[in-house]
Amino acid sequence: MKGLGKKIWVLAFVVVALLLAACNSETGSEDDSAEGKIKVLTTIAQIGEPLSVIGGELVEVESLMGPSVDPHLYNPTQSDIAKVDEAEVIFYNGLNLEVNMVKVFDSISGSKPVLAIGDTLSEDVLLKDEDGAIDPHIWFDIDLWEAALDAAVEELIAFSPDDAAYFEENKAAYFAELAELREEAEKLKDIPESGRVLVTAHDAFGYFGRMHDMDVIGLQGLSTEDEIGISDINDTIEIIKAYQVPAIFVESSINSNSIEAVIEGAQSEGVDVGLGGELFSDAMGAPDSKEGTYIGMYRHNIGTIHDALTGGAE
Repeated sequence: MKGLGKKIWVLAFVVVALLLAACNSETGSEDDSAEGKIKVLTTIAQIGEPLSVIGGELVEVESLMGPSVDPHLYNPTQSDIAKVDEAEVIFYNGLNLEVNMVKVFDSISGSKPVLAIGDTLSEDVLLKDEDGAIDPHIWFDIDLWEAALDAAVEELIAFSPDDAAYFEENKAAYFAELAELREEAEKLKDIPESGRVLVTAHDAFGYFGRMHDMDVIGLQGLSTEDEIGISDINDTIEIIKAYQVPAIFVESSINSNSIEAVIEGAQSEGVDVGLGGELFSDAMGAPDSKEGTYIGMYRHNIGTIHDALTGGAE
């Protein structure tokens, strides 16, 4: 009986061990879903989402700043630091957009590829404000953004040269979609020339205006850290009156109070101006939405601006 009891105990042990092994195997299959993929970390989703398309099944891309997050004011968390440590390749916009992240990236410089894609552009194509500060919102010029993404892809190829052909093929397909987006943006020419004035919460649409021949007025400066004064609101109201601007816009990552104050002030003076809708500026939409893609976000802005400034005319 003692021998039988020992055999039963051994058999039970083997069964439990096999069950645990099976469970670990199943768990491992989930954990290993990213096994072998290049771990790419980006600050803003405007970089991360296109690279996830171009990198395809060879990359695992994560962006630190999600919907409604203002990169001008963003401060890194402890979990962000851990993600920076775990990443193999890191991309950020640069040009003083993610001002509170720079020290983090500088601290790991040389230990892994870290690229500010905006810094790869020639300075003569960049916009500056009256104080000489560079406008960091380069993703609103499709041509500049394509060049910046191209530099990011070159960095991926340098990291994994064996995958160059795959990345190049995906890049070509994605850039073809950007070409279609440029064509779609031609509809903005429907807006009467005298009415091509885009009024937003802060000065994020300078490149958009340059590319699509529109004057852009932002209540705040290039950074959302800039303060808005009564004079800024009054000056904007005067511009609306002078150009008979039919609608102005709020931004998804910025409090709408300042724009609402402009509308109320203008209407109190008998000016017929309304809210044209919400634009995506420093942040994109939710990841599972059309606006959660760079192309979808840009397309949304095109349609919203076009409809508001033409009265919905096709």
